[in-house]
Amino acid sequence: MKRVDDFRLRLGNKEYVPIMIGGMGVDISTSELALEAARLGGIGHISDAMVQDVSDRKFDTTFVKDKTKLYKFNINNMDKAVVQFDLERLAEATRLHVGATMAAKKGDGLIFVNCMEKLTMNAPKETLRTRLSSALDAGIDGITMSAGLHLGSFELIKDHPRFREAKLGIIVSSVRALQLFLRKVAKLNRPPDFIIVEGPLAGGHLGFGFDWKNYDLHLIIDEILAYMRQENIDIPLIAAGGVFTGSDAVGFLEKGVAGVQVATRFTVTRECGMPDSVKQEYFRASEEDIIVNGISPTGYPMRMLKSTPAIGSGIRPGCESYGYLLDATGNCAYINSYNREVLANPDVKNPPVMDKTCLCTHMRNYNCWTCGHYTYRLKDTTHKLANGDYQIMSAEHVFKDYQFSVDNAIALPEKQESAAA
Repeated sequence: MKRVDDFRLRLGNKEYVPIMIGGMGVDISTSELALEAARLGGIGHISDAMVQDVSDRKFDTTFVKDKTKLYKFNINNMDKAVVQFDLERLAEATRLHVGATMAAKKGDGLIFVNCMEKLTMNAPKETLRTRLSSALDAGIDGITMSAGLHLGSFELIKDHPRFREAKLGIIVSSVRALQLFLRKVAKLNRPPDFIIVEGPLAGGHLGFGFDWKNYDLHLIIDEILAYMRQENIDIPLIAAGGVFTGSDAVGFLEKGVAGVQVATRFTVTRECGMPDSVKQEYFRASEEDIIVNGISPTGYPMRMLKSTPAIGSGIRPGCESYGYLLDATGNCAYINSYNREVLANPDVKNPPVMDKTCLCTHMRNYNCWTCGHYTYRLKDTTHKLANGDYQIMSAEHVFKDYQFSVDNAIALPEKQESAAA
């Protein structure tokens, strides 16, 4: 019976353990988590979501404080169009985060950065170009382009000296999305180095509508593989979304994908950026506790725990400090919903807003508990301790369990006596 370790992911002229840890923001996929994946011979991700806030926490910079001070005059204004990002400061924060991660890298694996197109930041093209270029400047091994079709993203960095050297990939959820992307980049004579195919059981934002239950990752992979064979396209595919065991991964590797992207099981590792209290919420979740709703201002359905504090929260939009989801006109769906409730409830402080959430503020404060479909199975991957908590594991333990397990088995960590770890 085959194990994940019987396969290798080939990118360029090098081979890697075919395990990629997804890029969860905001700083859920920390540098420490990505570094472990690289040390073990796989591929790790950091995320550039809200990178200025991440930089402030890690390097004691003052990007958010300075931006808040600059736009303080606008805090009580319903119109946020005036709020802009300083591109040089955005570049500086990106270079700090990426550069420090790459400087600490050990082992034979790779570290990529996940860049979401839906972080439109009131200047979609300009800010995305800055984010992509700065990550390349700082020496990132590769970039995974997510949360959007990214039809113009390669064009934004075509003149960068590392455009053809760094590993550039795209996340798609259908053969149609892949066809659109490949057609768009064909004129650059620079195809992607890898393609992540993300199914409907993934965590966070989904590349599907609310009919996501009608789709199956295996069938999507089969369709994409058939298309690529027909068109003689030779680009490594990475299966993502619902890959919970090493045997799940082998099921995809045996049909011809080059690797798998996994994330849910790493959310409850020591290296993950979530507070330990939130990790325990993930452990305790039942299948009924996991929902897909439409509260994200991006317009994408989003999977999360139904107990997440972000649902129904009526906090004031924090655009002067953050503003990562402001569109090209300086608008955001949450601002519209918040303003509607304020006008309808003039005597209520912070009236509940049920249809959307202030994703920037809640993600920054770890109050938006997005998760994968199989989060309810996390309790079966570890020990329940005497105090009622579940034991948090190391990323190395989870990585190696994916790499070496068979028969859908999950190896439990060595049991500790208390929750302290």
